[in-house]
Amino acid sequence: MKPLFFSLGLLSLSPALAQTPTPAVPTPTKEAAPKTPTLTLHDALQTALQNSLDIQIGQNNVEVQGLQNTLGFAGGLPTVGLNASNNVVINNTNQQFNTGDPRTATGARSTQYTVGLAGSYLLYNGGYVVANRKRLGELQQISELQLNSTVQNVLADASLKYYAVVQQQRYIRTLQASVEVSRQKLRLIEARQAVGLANNADRFQAQLDLNAQTLTQQQQALAAEQAKADLLRALTLDLNTPIALEDTIPVDRSLRWADIETSLQRNPALLAADRQVRVNELLVRVAQANRYPALGLNAGTNYNRAQNAVGNTLFNQSYGPYAGLGISLPIYTGGINKRLVDVARVNTKTAELQRSSLQQTYTLNARKAWLAYEQTLALVDTAEQNYTTARKLLKLIQLRIDAGLSTLVDVRIAQQSFEDAGYRLVNYRYSAKSSEITLRQLAALLTP
Repeated sequence: MKPLFFSLGLLSLSPALAQTPTPAVPTPTKEAAPKTPTLTLHDALQTALQNSLDIQIGQNNVEVQGLQNTLGFAGGLPTVGLNASNNVVINNTNQQFNTGDPRTATGARSTQYTVGLAGSYLLYNGGYVVANRKRLGELQQISELQLNSTVQNVLADASLKYYAVVQQQRYIRTLQASVEVSRQKLRLIEARQAVGLANNADRFQAQLDLNAQTLTQQQQALAAEQAKADLLRALTLDLNTPIALEDTIPVDRSLRWADIETSLQRNPALLAADRQVRVNELLVRVAQANRYPALGLNAGTNYNRAQNAVGNTLFNQSYGPYAGLGISLPIYTGGINKRLVDVARVNTKTAELQRSSLQQTYTLNARKAWLAYEQTLALVDTAEQNYTTARKLLKLIQLRIDAGLSTLVDVRIAQQSFEDAGYRLVNYRYSAKSSEITLRQLAALLTP
């Protein structure tokens, strides 16, 4: 239902009716509730940035990519391992020799100890390590850009929900004035009826108008509470947290399309798409490296000891270092390496298309938001003029009815015009602010 807009002091009793006593309604005394501190937009945005779960997830992703962006993770550092084993074997042995001297042993025990320290280092693999390290660096940059994009989204969402609450509060203020004016109209008709200048039909109609506006006020209060709940969710606060907001919707009129279009190229989501193309190009190099020979250095030391209860060798021990070079050349892999390269190239083309599509979408959204911004600013100017004119009309009708030159119907028509003018003004202001926030978000210009 559309909110209603009224002006206080719309009607006044004529001098003759002003002398008619009106019963005083006792007002119950209430203990003053503590005033809730005003939550400014700056404070709301700071709270949103501090409490946002999406930002915390993005920060974790940045941390993970930073941990992975190392030379060792890319395969460029040597690997060292220690291996040790101890095997005990118990056998029943029956041996026949060419000398004719048989040997039989039951429960013969053999013990073998082995300890080895081995290291390997990849010297060359077709540029695999270099490409992989660059790929990890690009992934870290992408995670940081995605975090910046998340920050812009959080700021935009919190700003829109903040001004949505302000919009509802503006409605409630005018509805409260509307209800008070309706009460004044009802008292006026009751006073006129007391001196025979009004009938029950007028009083019933005035009562119905008051009841309808009271219902509208209650519905608007519900909408305001729901808008506050959305804001508290955007700020990651408890839904029962009491908040009081500012009561204005300021619109920045200094935006220029040339500045927005230039800043749009610095949008973190578009920059992340550019780097994703680079990641896929590096994946092509990584896949191509599998087709080149791999040269590695191997080194280490071993210690072996064997002790046998029977046999020709009862004790054997050896230890010492070793070193060598190893090379592997893929000759035939069933075409897998070639297909991996082809797949990586197709993925690169896909990333380029996704980047172009995203850029076109962002440019379109920015252009639409700019057109809405320009048009709505002009509508705001017109709506402000209409609101001023409607308020003057109400004052004029009030003077005419005091002089007996206008009827209550004239008042209702003038009042409806004032309501419509106020309703449009608030909505145009919110629409202009919404377009401004969208433009700043796309251009990555939002700040707390």
